[in-house]
Amino acid sequence: MSIPALELVQVRKVFFKKESSAKRFSRSRREVVALDGVSLSVGRGEIFGVLGPNGSGKSTLIRLVSTLLLPDGGTIRVFGHDVVREETIVKRMINRVSVDAAFFKKFSPLENLSYAARLYGLPMREARIRMREILLRLGLKEDAFTQPMEQLSRGMQQKVAVARGFLTSPTLLLLDEPTTGLDPHSKRDVQAFVREIRAEHDATVLLTTHDMEEADRLCDRIAVIDEGKFIALDTPAGLKTKVGWRNGQPPTLEEVFLELTGHPLAEKEVVE
Repeated sequence: MSIPALELVQVRKVFFKKESSAKRFSRSRREVVALDGVSLSVGRGEIFGVLGPNGSGKSTLIRLVSTLLLPDGGTIRVFGHDVVREETIVKRMINRVSVDAAFFKKFSPLENLSYAARLYGLPMREARIRMREILLRLGLKEDAFTQPMEQLSRGMQQKVAVARGFLTSPTLLLLDEPTTGLDPHSKRDVQAFVREIRAEHDATVLLTTHDMEEADRLCDRIAVIDEGKFIALDTPAGLKTKVGWRNGQPPTLEEVFLELTGHPLAEKEVVE
């Protein structure tokens, strides 16, 4: 039996939020449970999506898998390696793309990508060829390659973030809202490239998104998370069977989500 690409067993993560009390100058801390004993197994080569409203625990999950946060309970393994006890090994196997990606703003896309390549120990000759190929594939024009990041649009910066994630050909790619801020055409470019990475490099992808159409188009399976717990897990087609047809039409993923959670994606207080 093959080892799962990603395995979570009863993972729990708690944050503490400061609150002012009625008494002057007195503050208390409220416990906020971001993940409440979640378990999950993702197979090698799978594109697995996580859908949930703001504050449901999606980004916390990505940060735990990427070793940026430590779990308060449970176990997380990447290809059998514990993310806490074998952090260095796990870091070599993963890369992360987030909606709030950080860059050296005075550096150009090529300079930022070159820095990332050196951090990962990639041969620079091959890395320079690959970074140009990826940027062009994602629709970034060549005259933008050498401009300072601060002069690029939000969408162009996000493309560079995606390129940085793909550059190292990770065996597990963590995509946290990767197409936020992109126009529809650019979204399609990124989605097509995700499929190519999976097909060519046997990569596994964990994707969080607010875009229901994106999840439906890309994901082999989807977990719906709400209040730190998975409330449904199935293929996109399987999830749709949980909601009846309306006016003679099959339900959309958005209708499934509303039925399962009782609220739209962006409704809750953010604690992630």
